[in-house]
Amino acid sequence: MRTYKRFAIPSGRTGRLPLFVETIGTVREAGKIARPTGYPYYHWLQTLSGEGIFAVDDRKYNIPAGSGILVPPEAPHAYEPVSDQWETAYLTFGGSAAATMLIALGLLEPAPIRWEHESPLSDFLEKMLDRIEADADPFGLEASADAYRFLLTIRRHGRSGRQDSADRASERLRPLIEWMERHYADPNAGLSDMRSVLGMPPSTMNELFRRAFGQSPYNYLIDLRIRKAKEMLIGRPQETVSRIATLAGFRDTSHFVATFRRRTGLPPEKFRQLYE
Repeated sequence: MRTYKRFAIPSGRTGRLPLFVETIGTVREAGKIARPTGYPYYHWLQTLSGEGIFAVDDRKYNIPAGSGILVPPEAPHAYEPVSDQWETAYLTFGGSAAATMLIALGLLEPAPIRWEHESPLSDFLEKMLDRIEADADPFGLEASADAYRFLLTIRRHGRSGRQDSADRASERLRPLIEWMERHYADPNAGLSDMRSVLGMPPSTMNELFRRAFGQSPYNYLIDLRIRKAKEMLIGRPQETVSRIATLAGFRDTSHFVATFRRRTGLPPEKFRQLYE
């Protein structure tokens, strides 16, 4: 009989890592989980045994053994068992390098990823849990390295039916994503700058973003600023909300607070208190 486990690394110890693990675990799903406002970090869920159904982006996917799905932060989703017993493994992670890394690996589109029975993906997370239990890793450094290896393993051994299209779109958008990572703190950065970076018509740029990320370029930039603000709220407790608003690229604090609350359901200070 499988023993279910859960491990969480205190966020104050991981906030400065470019890729950090928030939680990892195994569970027997007992009913429907619905997240209408999504989850604050990247969320990977895979089936160990049985089968479930996962809904995201107005689509529903069956997730049998030998498959999993990766969902970006704040993406509304829900999942539930469709067999008598559905055992899953999960990993939630974030960090300043997470988005860039996933773009490079072509893993940003939330679609099922499948693999062969003998693939190392089948028991990677369970072995990772065993290593976390066995080793003293108070700052999450080994877990971070394991998470990076896990993402590489997904790219090498997993396959998505929609991955080729998303890969091509992500590759064409790479210069713009890298530009956003460098310029998100500039409140004057806008659509005209984005068009000049890519040198393509707005309609083409919008279509590529929709294909790769399911949203517009401007919404991606706002999401990026909110992600950076979250990292700073957690990792820089000495900074004021006003200062973080400036560092994240918002013109004024009131606009930042309103946008943050709309995207996360919480004002910045309340969000910070969750991780103290």
